[in-house]
Amino acid sequence: TVSSQTEESDFESSSKTNDSVEKAEEVKEAKEAEKVEETKEAEKSKEAEKTKEPEEVEKAEVDEESEVDEEAEKVPKSKNIKESQKSASNKLPIFLSVLALACSIYNLSLTRNLTGNNFGNPGQIGRDSNSANFTEGSIASIANAVSKSVVSIVTSTDQKSFFSNETTSQTAAGTGFILSSDGYIATNKHVVSGASKIGVILDDGTAYEDVELVGTDPLNDFAIIKINNVNNLSPVKLGDSKTTSTGQQVVAIGNALGAYQNSVTSGIISGKGRSLTATDSGRTQYETLSDMIQTDAAINGGNSGGPLVNAAGEVIGINTAYASQGNNVGFAIPISSVKGIIKNVLSGKGFERAVIGVRYINLTPTIAKEKNLSVTRGALIASSKNNKAIISGSAGDKAGLKENDIITAVNGTEIGNSGSLSSLIGEYSVGDTVKITVVRGGKTETLELALAAYKQ
Repeated sequence: TVSSQTEESDFESSSKTNDSVEKAEEVKEAKEAEKVEETKEAEKSKEAEKTKEPEEVEKAEVDEESEVDEEAEKVPKSKNIKESQKSASNKLPIFLSVLALACSIYNLSLTRNLTGNNFGNPGQIGRDSNSANFTEGSIASIANAVSKSVVSIVTSTDQKSFFSNETTSQTAAGTGFILSSDGYIATNKHVVSGASKIGVILDDGTAYEDVELVGTDPLNDFAIIKINNVNNLSPVKLGDSKTTSTGQQVVAIGNALGAYQNSVTSGIISGKGRSLTATDSGRTQYETLSDMIQTDAAINGGNSGGPLVNAAGEVIGINTAYASQGNNVGFAIPISSVKGIIKNVLSGKGFERAVIGVRYINLTPTIAKEKNLSVTRGALIASSKNNKAIISGSAGDKAGLKENDIITAVNGTEIGNSGSLSSLIGEYSVGDTVKITVVRGGKTETLELALAAYKQ
């Protein structure tokens, strides 16, 4: 806080006169001079506030990533990134009570008109959607439209007492968004992992207990759940996270702090391609997250799994984590990186992630200079201490990829600002054929391969 003190100036006349007109003029001039001094001080105060240094925020960034669980090289852990999951303080005896309590809290109801789903072919959503800006009243309009498709997720996890055989139920809250009218919902893996029961509460307060876990992403903090026996839900519209840009305006919607359904915050995209290590509030579990969208739209505990939305009302990210020691430093999974899984699930093919089957390092100009490489962006195929660079029998193996090859593009989309190799491949489904651009020995060539399912 910048404090300012207004200086008071005393003005004295050097001579006295009996002429009342001259005295009046002197008083007038003194008042005007005093106003000028006060104006100058106010301007100085404003300038001081503008030049105040922002509080530094630490971020965990790494340059490496793997398409499989073991990364090509070790990624350092950050000490200040928390998963955005808020555990509820009350332990309720039965799950129905949890839902009843949640319904009594989540009573916000808005009028919306957005329906339908937009997948198209990967990469077909144009830049116009992400180049749109908010206008007066548009944030409220978008919030009203999208909130209809945002849900609160309440989970119950059975835990046995350390001192007895008694089992207690630990409840927690998160967020999700509707993918289809028949009940498929996207959320974070950490919101639903290990839950013995899952409940969903719509924006209008309708609660569902007949909910199942469809699957969790082996490479990302992503999961899909399903409300059974419904057919009238309003799905979101999915955008294209590849064409997002730094400075772009966004809105985050979620179950803030596990207590405020469909809270809305706005901000901008602060950065792209961030890598970090997330941990829960107890620092008992760690997970490496890569290629994340960074935003200054406030993301709080309970917002996990909620949508990050562009000015066209399209979901471009899944809110996942926030920096515990930074003001308004949140992170979201790019929606394009999980479109392939979503497409698979909605077409009835099950929860599967498409992969090439290689281990790689994300190139940076620094790494490229150290290794004397001809390109500065791409995925350098590399082995680790205990793992081969090319997984035997994988799509990459069958296509003839070799260690030290550099993959620079997928179907013409360059690796780098548009996303990592894993994110770009994540837009496609198992069985899809893609063309990858490869630099080998300084020469560029194109290989075609059919994507296979990730196998643990």
